[in-house]
Amino acid sequence: MVEAVAPVVEEEEVEVVVREYDGGRDRDGVEEVERECEVGSSGGGSGKMCLFTDLLGDPLCRIRNSPAYLMLVAETATGTGGGGGAGGKKIIGLVRGCVKYVASGSTRDKDPIYTKVAYILGLRVSPTHRRRGVGKKLVERMEEWFRQKGAEYSYMATEQDNEASVRLFTGRCGYAKFRTPSVLVHPVFRHALGLSRRASIVRLEPRDAERLYRWHFAAVEFFPDDIDAVLSNALSLGTFLAVPAGAAARWDGDVEAFLASPPASWAVLSVWNCMDAFRLEVRGAPRAVRAAAGATRLVDRAAPWLGIPSIPNLFAPFGLYFLYGLGGSGPELPRLVRALCRHAHNMARRGGCGVVATEVGERDPVRAGVPHWARLGAEDLWCIKRLADGYTHGTLGDWSKAQPGRSIFVDPREF
Repeated sequence: MVEAVAPVVEEEEVEVVVREYDGGRDRDGVEEVERECEVGSSGGGSGKMCLFTDLLGDPLCRIRNSPAYLMLVAETATGTGGGGGAGGKKIIGLVRGCVKYVASGSTRDKDPIYTKVAYILGLRVSPTHRRRGVGKKLVERMEEWFRQKGAEYSYMATEQDNEASVRLFTGRCGYAKFRTPSVLVHPVFRHALGLSRRASIVRLEPRDAERLYRWHFAAVEFFPDDIDAVLSNALSLGTFLAVPAGAAARWDGDVEAFLASPPASWAVLSVWNCMDAFRLEVRGAPRAVRAAAGATRLVDRAAPWLGIPSIPNLFAPFGLYFLYGLGGSGPELPRLVRALCRHAHNMARRGGCGVVATEVGERDPVRAGVPHWARLGAEDLWCIKRLADGYTHGTLGDWSKAQPGRSIFVDPREF
């Protein structure tokens, strides 16, 4: 995801206590900090549009599905009260992190190499306490926990133009720029999208989807070793395989037969229901923009058969479906990916979502088939830091210095 790292510029230090999040006493303070921090490259200036996230009362929603996770809060050592703190203390910052095994490359024999990595997300510092070292303290304490869990690397994601966050991580915390995937977003129209008769779409059972993913993605960077837990999660709405029309009859749903002799072209993706974890809202839009968007919906409602693109109401809380595990091969790959994305759009329409989104590597061949509106997406930046002194796999060496592959696997649990 375009990482929700609020602009953080560190200067003068402030005395704070960093500790583990306590849901019983910290929720109100955390929600206050979240409300104060506007998300998005437009920043928090007056009159600018910003993206806000409603965590639906669960500050852990973006990490609780990971194998191991932690949330830390920064609290003023003394204060005058408010912000959910006890004894006059106030929560002024927070950060989340999780740890898991992911693919980081492959051996010369093409066997995947799995590495224990950590992910930092959701760094927030109250606007009244920025430039005082709070963000750096939160990151350093989270890294201590990562090391205790045996993580060899830590990484984070933000928008490429979020200069303050990039400066904090690369300038003060020792991270290096690593990968530059793109977040591609498409609005959900009021009308359903027609599906191509030249493609057959088959829904896979989680066990079959796992076999296919381990066969195709095993050595792709950041592919999670516990993909079975991802696919069987209640938020995962299904995995769908697209092949040229008529090709499905050759294997009749037998994934083993498919893997033994795949068609010349095929594509796959899975759908994750972010809507039940959090909601988004665009704030600060001028009236003219809201009116123009509303007009497109009125036309689409009155004449859905025209198939006129309509802009959903993004100016009130809306949900999204995230498309993950996009892959495939063959000359018809873009067309088949497009068919799957249209199928996912119709799922999101039935589910009441405002947008569908995905994140892909800058050189990933599936990118050509993903329908998206450029103005709704963003260019992402992933930064990485080596935490361990040695290397688990000598054949890989220092992963942070490895050249990027064509594809990258984006875990939906961390979007």
